[in-house]
Amino acid sequence: MSETTWQAYARRNGKKGIRNRVLVIYTVKCAEFVAQEIVRQSGDADVEMVGFDGCTDNQYAVNLLISLIRHPNIGAVLAVGLGCEYVQPEWLADIAAKEGKPAQWLFIQREGGTAKTVEKGLTWVRSALEELRHTPRVPMSFSELVIGAECGGSDATSGLAGNVVVGRFFDALVDAGGTAVFEEIVEAIGLDQWLLSRAASEQARRELRFTYDKALDYCRQVRQYSISPGNFAGGLTTIEEKSMGAVIKSGSRPIQGVIKVSCPPPSPGLWLLDSTPDPSWMQFGITNPNDNEGLMDLVSCGAHIVFLVTGRGNVVGSAVSPCIKITGNAETFARMSGDMDFDASPVLRGKCGMDELERRLEALVVSVAAGSPARAETLGHREFFIPYKYQEKQVAFPKPCEQ
Repeated sequence: MSETTWQAYARRNGKKGIRNRVLVIYTVKCAEFVAQEIVRQSGDADVEMVGFDGCTDNQYAVNLLISLIRHPNIGAVLAVGLGCEYVQPEWLADIAAKEGKPAQWLFIQREGGTAKTVEKGLTWVRSALEELRHTPRVPMSFSELVIGAECGGSDATSGLAGNVVVGRFFDALVDAGGTAVFEEIVEAIGLDQWLLSRAASEQARRELRFTYDKALDYCRQVRQYSISPGNFAGGLTTIEEKSMGAVIKSGSRPIQGVIKVSCPPPSPGLWLLDSTPDPSWMQFGITNPNDNEGLMDLVSCGAHIVFLVTGRGNVVGSAVSPCIKITGNAETFARMSGDMDFDASPVLRGKCGMDELERRLEALVVSVAAGSPARAETLGHREFFIPYKYQEKQVAFPKPCEQ
């Protein structure tokens, strides 16, 4: 792994991306249609959209949008607003320009309505695409790669194959000097001592303790643990049982510490992402957890690629970064082969060992990092979800990050 390289896109801020995309951001639900039309009429797979529906202020959402603007897979940014919302598109475009990325912003009210704004936005997007064709290409290796992982629609095979091969890959990635991020602390219930035993330092141990206790309090307060009817149908019986399968995707290397949403890991290694609300905002509905929120949380931390492990099956992708969908269920892979990227079931059928399976996943990652589309990209899946949420970066742990 340490000697493998591929060609990446060099950013002016020194980062390297594996995609070279124009990101169209809408800053309020009222501007979503116009942003969608700009993306659709561009007819280019490297033009995609994210946005925040809310009209009022939410610092969590603002931070997440800023992190996507700064993401190395993004080469240019167009921000589109209606004209009276809190999140101002001019602010976002200014941040992109300071990152050395082509940037523009539009107010629909000022431009004269839907048709005129779409026309102006489309003209700018086409010019940005032409500019991005001249982006320098440079070698990139696993030591510079950030990969995030989560699981959704888990079944009994997730903890036996799908999440296990991701954990093996994460071990190899960390050993090569790369960065691995896992999340879903609410799916680690019952495993606090195991997590604490893997802390790389006393500071990491304190961060893990605080984060686990906060997640447990959240589950108690909303009276809901992260286990679903689909999990039961797939053979899981308790949250503790699901937790054992979910956390194995982190592998076995020391956990360097905890990061929060929109905060890139401060150094290579294995990191836990805390995405639960902070204590004063623990109410169901303040956060609406789903797979696409989790994927966007990982992308916001700089993940070039995200893994989604699903025993029951899923069809989603993710904006900004390719989503590689992995299943350990042979029936799911056969039934949904057009959507699934990687079949981990051969190890359960004695067709290969776990080392061989990890090497196959490694080869797929290299292919996607080098430009081959994941299944979701081919199908046009670019789902995202940015909710209202309240999470302070300086509450107890971890160390604050700057936006």
